[in-house]
Amino acid sequence: MNRRFFIRNTSLIAAAAATLDVPVLGAKTEVEQFNTSANIRFGICTDLHYDIMPDGLDRIKAFVSTMNAEKADFIIQMGDFCKCYDYNRPLLDEWNKFNGPRYHVIGNHDMDGGFTEEQVVEFWKSDGRYYSFDVKGYHFIILDGNEGKRTDCRRYPSTLSNTQLAWLEKDLDQTSLPVIVFIHQGLDSDSGVQNATKVRYILQEANIKYGRQKVHVVFSGHHHKDYHNVINGIHYIQINSMSNHFLGKNYKAASYPPDILTKYPKLWEVTPYRDPLWAKIDIAPDGTFTLIGQKSTFIGPSPKERGVSRFKDIYPAVPYVSDRKFNLLFT
Repeated sequence: MNRRFFIRNTSLIAAAAATLDVPVLGAKTEVEQFNTSANIRFGICTDLHYDIMPDGLDRIKAFVSTMNAEKADFIIQMGDFCKCYDYNRPLLDEWNKFNGPRYHVIGNHDMDGGFTEEQVVEFWKSDGRYYSFDVKGYHFIILDGNEGKRTDCRRYPSTLSNTQLAWLEKDLDQTSLPVIVFIHQGLDSDSGVQNATKVRYILQEANIKYGRQKVHVVFSGHHHKDYHNVINGIHYIQINSMSNHFLGKNYKAASYPPDILTKYPKLWEVTPYRDPLWAKIDIAPDGTFTLIGQKSTFIGPSPKERGVSRFKDIYPAVPYVSDRKFNLLFT
């Protein structure tokens, strides 16, 4: 590790601790570092929206088949998977063909049809609305961004309750392993989770108290975009939808034959991706983080061809998940 970089970041940690009025617990020396001899590999997909996609089952089949072939340690879907109707059980049957642990994150659309979060957990046989688990020397946290109430400008609840925030603080305090977080809505701005700033503060405070980087990466879906932000040393990675980008009624276009559009009318308002998108993540023992994303093309008119301004959103609609590589700071 570059000594100048180490000294600078140690000073920043101490300064931040003073600002936040929290102690630096056991600040590490340059020679002390987290060490694991294991490589870890996992697959992420999100926003399948099975109920509006005519080929949703094939998309999951392709993902699960590939992750089995890649011998992933686990797979995770980050929400907006399917509604809890019995006729959607074939999707779960395919999901459960992965030869290893399978994890779920709840998205806002998973309760569509009047279902509760508890019913979603039961339908998926998930471990809970929010929970954590350890794999190969890493601590993974799943959060639920669907608490709270609807507001005039938000159709769906999108906060973390104080109860969940207290659980998150306690869970972070109880682990000394590198932490990776999954949540449906983005935490890098309040346009995803409404109290995202508060959640980020808790994650950043965990790093300060620990005296070095504990929380490394936060994955999200929901926005059907492809981007990567770094805030106070934590990587916030948005994984694109497995299926489509939503544009809305003002940008309707035919992307499928009439009979399919009749059966799946919501397709008028989205730009589907020809191939399923997902990400495969590898983390090497030295902390080298490598994300390989799937690439595709739009089916039918692209957002630009539908008249969508480049500046409609901060990040453009694209039919791919970008490859990314960086180093996790274990020292």
